[in-house]
Amino acid sequence: MDFPKGHTTFAEFSRHWLVQVSYYLTQPLRTAKDYQRSDLRADLLASLTVAVIMLPQAIAYALIAELPPQTGLYAAIVATLVGALWGSSRHLHTGPTNTTSLVVLSTLLSLSVVPGTREYVAAAAVMALLVGFVRLLMGLVHMGIFVTFVADSVVTGFTAGAGVLIAVGQLKHLLRLDISSTPSLFQTLVEVSREIPNSHMPSLILGLATTAILLILKKFRPSWPSAFIAIAAAAAAVYLLGLNDQGVIVLGELPRGLPPVTDLGLVSLQTIREMGTGVLAVAIIGLIEATSISRTIAARSRQYLNNDQEFVGQGLANIATGLLSGYPCSGSLTRSVINYEAGSRTQLGAVFSAIWVALAMILLAPLAAFLPRTALAGIIVVTAYSMFNRKEIRNILRTSPGDTTIMIGTFVATLLLPLELAILTGVLISFGRYVANTSTPDVTAMLPDDSFEHFAYRPDRPTCPQLGAITISGSLYFGAAAHIETAIREHHQHNPDQKILLLRMHRVNHIDVSGLHILENMVNLFRQDGGDIYMVGVRGAVWRKMTLSGFDQFLGLNHFLAAEDAIGYIFHQVMNPGICVYVCKARVWKECQGLPKSDRTVNIPLHQIESAEAVVPSITPLRLWQRLREENGEGPRIIDVREPEEYRQGHIPRVDLQTLPDLLDHLDDVPFEGDIVFVCRSGRRSAAAVHQLIELGHQNVLSLQGGMLSWQADGLPAVIE
Repeated sequence: MDFPKGHTTFAEFSRHWLVQVSYYLTQPLRTAKDYQRSDLRADLLASLTVAVIMLPQAIAYALIAELPPQTGLYAAIVATLVGALWGSSRHLHTGPTNTTSLVVLSTLLSLSVVPGTREYVAAAAVMALLVGFVRLLMGLVHMGIFVTFVADSVVTGFTAGAGVLIAVGQLKHLLRLDISSTPSLFQTLVEVSREIPNSHMPSLILGLATTAILLILKKFRPSWPSAFIAIAAAAAAVYLLGLNDQGVIVLGELPRGLPPVTDLGLVSLQTIREMGTGVLAVAIIGLIEATSISRTIAARSRQYLNNDQEFVGQGLANIATGLLSGYPCSGSLTRSVINYEAGSRTQLGAVFSAIWVALAMILLAPLAAFLPRTALAGIIVVTAYSMFNRKEIRNILRTSPGDTTIMIGTFVATLLLPLELAILTGVLISFGRYVANTSTPDVTAMLPDDSFEHFAYRPDRPTCPQLGAITISGSLYFGAAAHIETAIREHHQHNPDQKILLLRMHRVNHIDVSGLHILENMVNLFRQDGGDIYMVGVRGAVWRKMTLSGFDQFLGLNHFLAAEDAIGYIFHQVMNPGICVYVCKARVWKECQGLPKSDRTVNIPLHQIESAEAVVPSITPLRLWQRLREENGEGPRIIDVREPEEYRQGHIPRVDLQTLPDLLDHLDDVPFEGDIVFVCRSGRRSAAAVHQLIELGHQNVLSLQGGMLSWQADGLPAVIE
């Protein structure tokens, strides 16, 4: 659904915004309306597969956050159901995740609440509420696009660091050590190393055995629900061997029934204020996870995604789970991929998996009395190891120094800083890199390739002494304006003879007032130096800004050129042909290839060739032709001052050829009687000759305005040899 972007009044804006809100909130109605009965079987079968995975994961991830296992199950039921109904992706599976659980733990441990208490559980639920409101607001005000500005390297670095913290945090449960929970990696390692002699061997053996079963199944039977089988085997060992009587800690029987309403009164306002940074961090990292997972699967399913709708779904999912005794949730990569690969076709696949988990909680709750904590710790350690995306890490290290810096910086920050600060640090580094990249766009001097069909960066080739071409690759906004101005000024300083500059603007998508001011400064710089600036490839949005600001009139409409004609126009109408013939040996442009290369030197400053045309007496081509016809061939004498190669390509009938260097060497031979008209290609060499003769006292000399270009443009006859 498309919504208007511009509103003339506040009332109109409000009306359109309410339409948007109603559209986002009625997503379940559209899902139900579009549902096909033929999808039901596939969704049910896929949901059962996902539920078998989600059941042990929900318990394990809740334990990462030091929350009761039922809290994870409540979150899995509620968040999965609501996130699926109000989200955009057909396959994203919302619920407890390892990274979110770790950030929740880090945030709650910094508050005045103690793990294992009712206040701690309620604080986690309130945190979910706040996270939900932040995400919902971001969706309703169209902030979905901002998540795309956070580099994937931030997520990769944070996830890897979180994997280390999760694995280290589970050592106390794997070894059954009596140490307190702490968000500090090094403090945890110190306490574990100090308490290792007190390890409980039955717990360690059971945990390692569970881990081994899990790894073997993942390797040899990847399609099996390995976590469910491993935890079931561990529970069977506890029951059959009576390991709980030997000191192995078990979860205990879970409460039956549906999720209860959260007792929000247990959380003080002071506690809510203290969790602000953590709420923001969970909201951001969760949205990044959800959108990146959705994009990954959508690339395979070819589904169009609406980021804002997904934000709304994630927001409502967390609000609902916060009200019903859960804790903050996000999209799960593992469950989402399994959901897709198991054949789920619609959002109802996730809804059905939530229903399966609810039924399992009601029917199987007593069996939790035999679930060993050490076995769950082993499963969590394996999950933590899988959080190292080795393929992505290798790609980043090989291909992008900037992303490598972001990834390593986020990884180190995750290990050393409070997690909420680590996330925000990674996000700020990512934004900083984006700003740095956009504020330093490439400003590149270009030359034609060998075919003269395209421009290329060729620093090893000689440049044109008159015309430079620069490509600006990026937005011309306030952040980049100074960089672009500096680059153009440096080019001008290094090429002082290039009085003409062609700006290639086809890669400039946006321009603001600062950018327009910079362009004005550059135009003034070149014009004060006797040159000018031309533009080619100006895009529609940039052109609109130029016309609204009046820059188009300031530069001159004839300075905006078509790509196919730009060099030709400047070559024939603007460039100094004297320099082309007598100075330049490079022959840079396609139009230069037919020019003669003269070894003769011109004994007047070449800048006079540029300036003389405007001050010497001249005659138009039509007037000259009229005089030639009226006087029956006895009109003024015509002298062509071009080189022989140019002359043979087309000249006026009954004209004398005398090249400019030769003429200037024999000025004394020019008679003072009778009118003489001098001709060249564009009128500047002939004007320079007339200028020199006038200084010697000649009153009978004229220059042909516009040269042979104007003569031929008027359709007058020319002789080609």
